[in-house]
Amino acid sequence: MASGFDLESFLEMLAAERGAAENTLVSYRRDLEDFSDFLGKRKLADADPNDVSTYLSNLTKRGFAESSQARRLSALKQFYKFLYSEGMREDDPTRTLSAPKKRSSLPKVLSMDEVDTLIEVARVETEKPQKSAAAGLRTQRMHTLIEVLYATGLRVSELVSLPVQAATRDARLIEIKGKGGKERLVPLSHAAQAAMKNYVAQRSAEGAYKDSPWLFPSHGDSGHLTRQHFARELKELATAAGLNASKISPHVLRHAFASHLLQNGADLRVVQQLLGHSDISTTQIYTHVLDERLRELVESAHPLADR
Repeated sequence: MASGFDLESFLEMLAAERGAAENTLVSYRRDLEDFSDFLGKRKLADADPNDVSTYLSNLTKRGFAESSQARRLSALKQFYKFLYSEGMREDDPTRTLSAPKKRSSLPKVLSMDEVDTLIEVARVETEKPQKSAAAGLRTQRMHTLIEVLYATGLRVSELVSLPVQAATRDARLIEIKGKGGKERLVPLSHAAQAAMKNYVAQRSAEGAYKDSPWLFPSHGDSGHLTRQHFARELKELATAAGLNASKISPHVLRHAFASHLLQNGADLRVVQQLLGHSDISTTQIYTHVLDERLRELVESAHPLADR
């Protein structure tokens, strides 16, 4: 396992100079330590181009997707670029290597009716008698999570770490600190606002988490609900709603937010801003929605469409 000065210096640079989040640092450490394990007794800092190429081939044999291989190579590239720039190496063994081309794939998307069903089932659950106050609070939390996620298209990490002030400020816009510390404003629907206020009011009435700064607190180490916990509860709700749980996740709801906006006439640049994508090319995965909308527009409006 890699644990030397070079790796720690690299991670310190990411945190101090680039403001990398803890999750990002954990990912870099995991990826680089996997390569270090692959090298065996050889030092991570002494790898050559053949080592990196062989490692990438090994990832393919281990069944890693192109996206995962690209992420591993990106970590290696940044690490060795750092060593080279700091004079710790005389060359960069990754300089001539490129990531495998990703197969273009469309995101899984729920229909508007499916999202409506999911939200309605979550809302109805809040009106049913529950075994305990804690159980009642969990149903209200789930309804709030879904309303806010579909209203804003937040990344799941942004959603579960919302501050409680997001519900108490009585504002239609909330400020989100996304990847790389970049901030953006996202609008809240009236339904999402109401769900948040009801949830916080119920929390207060039960005297639960009164000193927590988080909107969705928990007793875990982070102090707030984890992404994994929310994902599990979301699949349980999907099953209760009669939907295919395998096609539903927090990320799929984020995709639904973007796709449904585009279907209803939103501009791609606006969706890019709302999703917090730094590059429009990331948002362009949704162009299949635009293509379909343009086709329908031509068929319905062009005078020769029926010929």
